[in-house]
Amino acid sequence: MARTKTAATAPSGASAKTSRNGRLSNAERSAYFARREAAKVLRLVLRGDARRRAVGSIKSLVYSPSVKNKKATFALVCQTLKHLSIIKQVLDSASILNSKWKRQEELVYILTYDILFGQEISLVGDAEKFLMLHKGAIQSALARLLVRNKVKSIEDLMALYQTPDVPKPRYVRVNTLKMDVDSAVLELGKQFVVQKDDLVPDLLILPPGCDLHDHPLIVNGCVFLQGKASSMVAAALAPKPGWKVLDACSAPGNKTVHLAALMKGKGKIVACELNKERVRRLKDTIKLSGAASIFINSLNQPEDIEVLHGDFLNLDPKDPAYSEVRAILLDPSCSGSGTAAERLDHLLPSHASGDVHIHLLFGHTADPTEMERLNKLSAFQKKALRHALSFPGVERVVYSTCSIHQVENEDVIKSVLPIAMSFGFQLATSFPQWNCRGLPVFEGSEHLLRTDPVEDKEGFFIALFVKGNIIDRSKNPTMPSSYNSKETCSGFEK
Repeated sequence: MARTKTAATAPSGASAKTSRNGRLSNAERSAYFARREAAKVLRLVLRGDARRRAVGSIKSLVYSPSVKNKKATFALVCQTLKHLSIIKQVLDSASILNSKWKRQEELVYILTYDILFGQEISLVGDAEKFLMLHKGAIQSALARLLVRNKVKSIEDLMALYQTPDVPKPRYVRVNTLKMDVDSAVLELGKQFVVQKDDLVPDLLILPPGCDLHDHPLIVNGCVFLQGKASSMVAAALAPKPGWKVLDACSAPGNKTVHLAALMKGKGKIVACELNKERVRRLKDTIKLSGAASIFINSLNQPEDIEVLHGDFLNLDPKDPAYSEVRAILLDPSCSGSGTAAERLDHLLPSHASGDVHIHLLFGHTADPTEMERLNKLSAFQKKALRHALSFPGVERVVYSTCSIHQVENEDVIKSVLPIAMSFGFQLATSFPQWNCRGLPVFEGSEHLLRTDPVEDKEGFFIALFVKGNIIDRSKNPTMPSSYNSKETCSGFEK
């Protein structure tokens, strides 16, 4: 992955030490701060992976507003993770780390990557000076690792550890609160081949590998980096302008601001999020989108998207404040198994090389710890969906996950369906022209929607509940007449 030496703004409290003539060159300053930004991201990634409770994906953490030098930081994090198994073995073999540096292990990993595989390191910080002092021991440890694995080159050694990247088109969603689709196509078309998606009206398709992180349309919030399946969720809810909508588990906020765009700035959105760190991310996304000041209430007065820092399950459906809520989007915590490739989860220590492809194809695990985690997630998901369906004024509810596991998808819907029907809800078919439907484990599963982790490169699940008369198949001529999950969804064959 390419590394770019661009200037970075110093993080608060950072204290780069000076080099010759008491001043850092631009390249030295950029490298110094990029490594420390990368170390902060790497710490969050590794701790989240160890606890199986990720704060965010690698991409979402790198592209947060707090990271200044995004391109260099992303490259450092990804390359360090790709080489992490080798780096750890080298450091263990070299036996150079004392307790002080073990407390800063993420920065040590970053610097060791640069010493062994990356760019030249200048002596501009204590960590850099310490590791460069032991550069010979580190390189000798790598040489011993090559001999132990019976390979002659770094490339051969990496081949033992690396998992091939999964190519997929770059999808971007046009934020129609700030820009119309045709204008976005024209602007992006100056650099890339751009196509309009045939399913989601404000979604555009660009070639795989397009680097858009610092494109002006991304920076100013006119366009969001958002996958096709993720963009289908708010579109499936299809809120009308003027409605009051509740986004139950809303961070990082891409679906929240998509709802705002679909509502054309008329109505109100209540965005609920439990995690404090993710609330900050949610607010940043809302601010970037322009949705924070676009909404007009029934009295023709400006009204912000209301961000609630709290548990959706603690909201009282009988509270008058929610009596006018007509639609709820529920995208609860899930395993994230369907976005393993997009999230770059194959780089994480918990994803052993060789298991990832099987996991993507079949969505099952023999790991008792993982199965216990999935069952806990499923119990929470069922509880959250029952709660969403209990709001008396609600007409439409979308339940979505980025999981490929039946226990988080069809099993949740099957369990909750009797309660949903008691509240007057029925399953409706979102995007009837989409072939890949739910696994046929109960009557009515053809209304559910899946994206295929093999064909579509990501595995999402969408269920739409509608109160009142359901639109039947006769009114949906594009719905497949002979539904066969095994034929249409290769990634979920049972």
